[in-house]
Amino acid sequence: MSNCPLCHGANLSPYHSDRKRNYLQCGSCRLVIADPASRLTPEQEKAVYDQHENSPDDPGYQRFLSRLAVPLMEKLRQETPADVSGLDFGCGSGPALCQMLTQAGYPTVGYDPYYAPNTQLLDTQYDFVTCTEAIEHFYTPAKEWQLLVSLVKPGGWLAIMTKLVRSPEAFAGWHYKNDPTHVSFFSRETFGFLAERDGLQLEFAADDVMLLKKVQA
Repeated sequence: MSNCPLCHGANLSPYHSDRKRNYLQCGSCRLVIADPASRLTPEQEKAVYDQHENSPDDPGYQRFLSRLAVPLMEKLRQETPADVSGLDFGCGSGPALCQMLTQAGYPTVGYDPYYAPNTQLLDTQYDFVTCTEAIEHFYTPAKEWQLLVSLVKPGGWLAIMTKLVRSPEAFAGWHYKNDPTHVSFFSRETFGFLAERDGLQLEFAADDVMLLKKVQA
């Protein structure tokens, strides 16, 4: 890999190595990337996802997702019309967030390349787009980030949940990197870079929840 898959910068440097993978960091956007040679095949990747038990009716999972849903809905109540609609990008096999938001009065549809691959949903724009525990799976994050931003109406919100890189020392013992389907690791600096570049207003609603408003055109 000679260029960053997110910002296309050429200043990649070694960040961490362990028995399973090597990792590089971009000096521009600060994204940390797992060595592409260690990626799973699509079949192997889906086999890992099939093991996830994220039931829409699981109270614990609902509490986890509420860390994004609650601050997002507060923004929607304050700033958007009553008839808002949204898309959950990477909804997985159990679209819990779609159910939670829809039941709260914010109709939400789900897209997932494995479990809900209705690409027609990607042909329109939404008042809000959510992406929970999915962005770290992106093999081509520049392409997917551009898509996510394009799906949001001007003045709308992009809400993302992902664990953030802190430091090389913390990364060395970080369980999050051990999931073989996790390949792109973001940090506060990465989201700051993207927000400034793409004209987004960034707020950190929690340590792992980012709300980005698409500035009105």
